[in-house]
Amino acid sequence: MSDEKVFLRRHIMVKGRFVDLILSGKKRSTIRLGRVIPRYDEIIIHGGGRPIAKARITKVTYKRVRELTDEDAKKDGYNSVDELIRDLEKVYGRKISPDDVVTIIEFEVEKTFTDLNPEDVYLGLNPVDLARIAYRYLKNELSNEELKILDAVMRYKSIREASLRLFKTLNKRWIIRKVLRKCLKRLLEKGVLRVDREKLEKAASISPYLRDVIEKLGEERK
Repeated sequence: MSDEKVFLRRHIMVKGRFVDLILSGKKRSTIRLGRVIPRYDEIIIHGGGRPIAKARITKVTYKRVRELTDEDAKKDGYNSVDELIRDLEKVYGRKISPDDVVTIIEFEVEKTFTDLNPEDVYLGLNPVDLARIAYRYLKNELSNEELKILDAVMRYKSIREASLRLFKTLNKRWIIRKVLRKCLKRLLEKGVLRVDREKLEKAASISPYLRDVIEKLGEERK
């Protein structure tokens, strides 16, 4: 019997086949083995190797496997409890008992990362979300100083406050903005964030630092 406790931070990973279901609103929960305790109400959902949405956790329910219903399974993107359990056994690599505890995490999507705003300097991402995504996907290619800046933006929830904490002045906010712009460019180049070419060209006309992203993506398609 599994009643282990796991703390959930700000990121949830789902299989690629669930991406469209989440974006369409058909998948509104995720069921995890064990007693999962979310640390935050707001989460970023990832699927298919990229972030797809920001969501708010609306409800957390703990059940024994034997108590799960087909309705629970359907909210999680499955056709039945049996199909859900078979998939959980594949994910966790073991037989699941009727007495095992599972956590049903229900959520509501607040923003998708598949329809970004080309008229915004960060394509509609707020600096905190951009910092969280960059820290997760670019950690191994950023300098310690850049990681420190991302950490400050995440910790203090704004460029203004991060500048005051890091540099004791607001006059160096440009340093933080420069790092965020660099991260956004790299996330686009790697395909972690995806914007269609028409929107990207519109964004580049407003924010010229994105122009070389279009050129690089064009070269990769040749």
